Amino acid sequence: MATGKLNGKRVAILATDGVEQAELTEPRKALDEAGARTTLVSPKPGAIKAWQHDHWDGELRVDLPLEQADANDFDALMLPGGVMNPDHLRMNRGAVEFVQRFVSSGKPVAAICHGPWLLVEANAVRGRTVTSWPSLQTDIRNAGGDWVDREVVTDEGIVTSRKPDDIPAFNKKMIEEFAEGTHDRARTRSVGESAHLGESNPPIRR
Repeated sequence: MATGKLNGKRVAILATDGVEQAELTEPRKALDEAGARTTLVSPKPGAIKAWQHDHWDGELRVDLPLEQADANDFDALMLPGGVMNPDHLRMNRGAVEFVQRFVSSGKPVAAICHGPWLLVEANAVRGRTVTSWPSLQTDIRNAGGDWVDREVVTDEGIVTSRKPDDIPAFNKKMIEEFAEGTHDRARTRSVGESAHLGESNPPIRR
């Protein structure tokens, strides 16, 4: 049922091959029903292959190539999971910088399952409480985050969840945070962190 909470909000969804299908399509449906205009952004043009549980599933049409995407054109960012998807994206400098622009401007970001890998790469978890698929907890802690085992966590505009079973709670919190909009406190802290970390811990180039 449409709620209209996100009327006029423009939401980017960043993904590539290997994205867990349910973690993209179900949150996207919830965003669309809340009135948002969603755009699937990917470094791979045309279409990406989705993964479902333990096998390849269908293809998802890419709305906007990453090289043409500008974070300034969006109000929020959603990062779905799947093991392969964020692992490929975190090796793509353009993808990491795209995420960093949302974080540094205080725009809300929602990431589920393995999606927080991109938050780690973007220096976005330091000093924040986050959750994720359990295998990421060491990476998150090493990056300065406080990892917890909860179905959904919100910390200054960043929403995280652990797995597909958490999608209902994830969707609810994501819509609340996206409706709230930019977090000035998060923006101030992220800008400071970027300046502090820019030389010592830049995005990994591969």
